[in-house]
Amino acid sequence: MEWNGTVVLSFGGFVEVEKYGYVYFMLLFPLYVFMLCSNGIIIVLIWTHRNLHEPMYIFIAALSINSLLFSTVIYPKLLVDVLSNEQVISYQGCLVQSFFFYCLASSDLFLLLAMAYDRYVSICRPLQYSTAMSKVTVRIFLTLAWFVPIFQMTVTIVMQSRQKVCNLMLVGFFCNATMIQIHCTTPSYLSMWTLFTLVNTAAIPMFLIFLTYMKIFINIYNSHGEVRNKAISTCLPHVMVLIMTISLNSLDILIGLLDTVISKKVSLIINMQVLVYNPLFNPIMYGLKMKEIWKHLRRLLLCRSHVGRKNIGAE
Repeated sequence: MEWNGTVVLSFGGFVEVEKYGYVYFMLLFPLYVFMLCSNGIIIVLIWTHRNLHEPMYIFIAALSINSLLFSTVIYPKLLVDVLSNEQVISYQGCLVQSFFFYCLASSDLFLLLAMAYDRYVSICRPLQYSTAMSKVTVRIFLTLAWFVPIFQMTVTIVMQSRQKVCNLMLVGFFCNATMIQIHCTTPSYLSMWTLFTLVNTAAIPMFLIFLTYMKIFINIYNSHGEVRNKAISTCLPHVMVLIMTISLNSLDILIGLLDTVISKKVSLIINMQVLVYNPLFNPIMYGLKMKEIWKHLRRLLLCRSHVGRKNIGAE
C-alpha cells in the first residue's frame, strides 16, 4: 500500500483489536503514565540531591532516561493504533521506531556494563575507586553507551532503507526484528553487518558483564560478615535488572527468528513483555532496593501526604 508515494506497512500482531481496542487502551495507558512518572521521579531525585551525584546513581538516572525515551517511542503510537480502524505505519516511520528501539536496548547493556565495572571497583578495588571512577571516566562511559549504538544502528537503518519491500504486513505491533521479513531479499553484506552489530552491542557487553560479576561474587564469597552483606545488597538490584534486560532482548531476537512458527497470541504475549517489563521494572527495582534513592523517595511521599492532610484540615 502506498499513500502519496510513501510505502505504508500494516501491523498484524494485534489479537481482535477491533473488539478489544478499548481494553488494550485501558491497560496500556495507565502503564505508560506510570512509566513516565516513576522514571521521571528517579531522574529528578538523582538530579536534585547532591549525595546521589555518584557514578552508580548517574548510571541509574541514564537508564531511567532510556526508559523514558523507550516508552515515548513505542507507547503513543501503540495507544493510537488500538483505537484506530487501521493499524499502519509508514516504512520510514517504522525505520525510525526500529532505530530508537535498538539504540536504547543496546545503550542499556552498555550502561549495565558500566554499572558492573563500578561495582567491581567499589567492592574489589575500593582504594582505587576515586581514581578509577572519576568524572571523566563516567563521561566516557555515558558517551560510549549512547553514541556507539547510535553509530552502528544508523549504518544498519541506512542499509535497510535501500532494500526493496515485498511484504507490507508486519508480524508484531511495533517495529522490531520482524522488519527483516518484509524485505524481498537480505543481501549478505547486510546480514554480516547485522551480525557484527549484534556481537558488538549485545554479545560482547553481556560477556564482559558476566565476567565482571563472576569476579565480584568470587570476592564476595571470600569476604565475611557485614562486608559480604553490604556487597550483596548493592549488587542485587543490578543483577536483577541485568537478568531482566538480557531475557527481554533474547525474547525479541526469538520473535525475529520464529515469527512464522509461533502463534499470534504467543507473539503478542512475548511482545508485551518486551514493552512492559523493562521500563516498568527498572524504577521499581532501583526505587525500592537502593537505600539512598528509597530514602529520598519515602521522604517525598511522606511530605506529599503531610501536605495533603494539612490542606484537608484547613478546609
